[in-house]
Order: sequence, then C-alpha cells, then structure tokens
Amino acid sequence: MILHAGDISTVAVLEELQALGPPVEAVWGNADELALRELLPKERVVDVEQARIGLVHVPGPRLGREARLVERFPDCNAVVYGHTHMPQAERVGAVWVLNPGSPTERRRGPARSLLLLDVRRNEIAPRVVTLT
Repeated sequence: MILHAGDISTVAVLEELQALGPPVEAVWGNADELALRELLPKERVVDVEQARIGLVHVPGPRLGREARLVERFPDCNAVVYGHTHMPQAERVGAVWVLNPGSPTERRRGPARSLLLLDVRRNEIAPRVVTLT
C-alpha cells in the first residue's frame, strides 16, 4: 500500500502512483491542484492489518505538534503528516508520529527521503529511507 500525505500536485501524478499497482491512500496538500483537492479528503484514517494510521498534510504550528496530532487522531497507532518536508519517526506514548520528508523536493529537509512502514497486526515499525 502507498500512503501519501499530500502535495501530489496533479491528478496525473496520482494516476501514475495508482498505476504502480498497490492501493493508494492519500490526502490533499496545499500545493495540490483544485481537481486533486476535489478527489481527495483533507484527512483520513487508513486501516492496515490491525493498525490504524491517520493521514493529514498540514500538521499546524511546530509548538505542540506531536501531542496535537495524537489528539486529532484518537485510536490510531500512527499519524503520518506532510508539509514540512522534514523526516520524522517519533513515538509519542504508544503512537508513532511520522513524516516521510519528500522524495522529490527536500526543501529544508536534510535529503530527499521516504518512509517505509512494516505493519504486522497492530505493530508498526517505521524506517526513514534517504534517497541519493
């Protein structure tokens, strides 16, 4: 499964991701075209195995972000957000707060990156992958 936390850009790019084969679960981001925003929700919860993963693009201000995301997605084992392009894999209590960074535009991130999630039952093991 491909989880995308927004800024896909265009419907054509979403269709390219979908053509890869695995199911694509996504939310829209602030840089997405209007047609994409009309297709995708602003936030969603995805069930993977027995785990629940919240997806959102804009996480809000830095101060208090992690606690706010955990509260925003109750009963989730993880929350994946985008927008900052800064990779993050951090536990907040029993919940993973995750940001894949960006495989295309690193902006302030240290490198282009993505996030792999190994999900077994309700256990999630994230791994940030740096792209060269």
